[in-house]
Amino acid sequence: MSEKYVKPGRRGAKRGKLIVNLSLGVICLIWLIPTLGLFLSSFRPAADILQSGWWNVFPHREWKSGETIQLPKGIDLREPIVVNGKMYSDEQLKAGAATKDGHRLLWENRRARTINVQEQGWVLLPKLTLDNYQNVLSGKTYKLKQADGSEKVEKGTGLSRAFWNTLTIAVPSTVIPILIASFAAYAFSWLRFPGRRTLFVIIIAMLVIPLQVALIPVLKDYTSLGLNGSYLGIWLAHTAFGLPLVTYFMYNFISQLPKDLFESAFMDGASHFTIFSRLILPLSVPALASIGIFQFLWVWNDYLVSLIFIGNQPDVQVMSMKIADLVGSRGNDWHLLTSAAFISMLMPLAIFFLLQKYFVRGLMGGSIKG
Repeated sequence: MSEKYVKPGRRGAKRGKLIVNLSLGVICLIWLIPTLGLFLSSFRPAADILQSGWWNVFPHREWKSGETIQLPKGIDLREPIVVNGKMYSDEQLKAGAATKDGHRLLWENRRARTINVQEQGWVLLPKLTLDNYQNVLSGKTYKLKQADGSEKVEKGTGLSRAFWNTLTIAVPSTVIPILIASFAAYAFSWLRFPGRRTLFVIIIAMLVIPLQVALIPVLKDYTSLGLNGSYLGIWLAHTAFGLPLVTYFMYNFISQLPKDLFESAFMDGASHFTIFSRLILPLSVPALASIGIFQFLWVWNDYLVSLIFIGNQPDVQVMSMKIADLVGSRGNDWHLLTSAAFISMLMPLAIFFLLQKYFVRGLMGGSIKG
């Protein structure tokens, strides 16, 4: 009996672990379902997206058109309508009246007094197309009617230019603040200089300042310096707004490294730059990968900062602005919006999985060295 006895603490730990796993599974499912719907909708024709949900790409039963019943031309629709010996109202035929044999009666042409007899059947092969991606990448073709009655065909701009603009902004805006913050974190962790704590507190206090407060003052300075609308200006803006968080993140990691490493390096005559490049950077790969993911995602998905400091002109437009323009004033291009949104997700996903590999490798290397 003693072997079958399970300690209450161990039983509670198993129950808590089960609850955590179930919660994580539910959260993953909540995030996965919209992503799957976005992916499937990006391959559906525009008419199907407007008429039915994305889950209709899976095998399902739907009503299919069958024979047509012609009613007398002069029948009064305000009176009960007799179809195959049964009476139905006009409203029932508009919504679809079910029959006892499993069919459905629906108006095919109400003015012509024709009714369609529909039956349910399985749909196994969905309608999928690559036209959405082609229109998004190369530009959608529009037909414009001129004043003289002729038609003019024009081709819109695709996402290719916006993609390269965003990549040109995101890569330096990720590398520059991480490099500067790593130097600063090393200095705050292992160097002793006057005002070190005060300066560190000021940097941390900048985390609570809303980004929107600094936009107008910085924009005025950019205008006087001629940096507004340039890549250098947006690089500096993203670097300045990202430095406090990156510095704090890297400080928490670098300050926890063993002190014996630095003492041994100083005894061997290594300089601060040698210690930083030969010890700090290799051991900080996990932290660099983690904060690099966050910084890149923030810059890649940014809309406000890019709109303020680089503008919305087609030659410098970023992905977030271009996708927002695809919605249109009436929001009728959902088939293009879904494919464009999924294209914008590919680069962050690639960066995430790439840096995740280096994250695990750096974590194992750091554990062996330290």
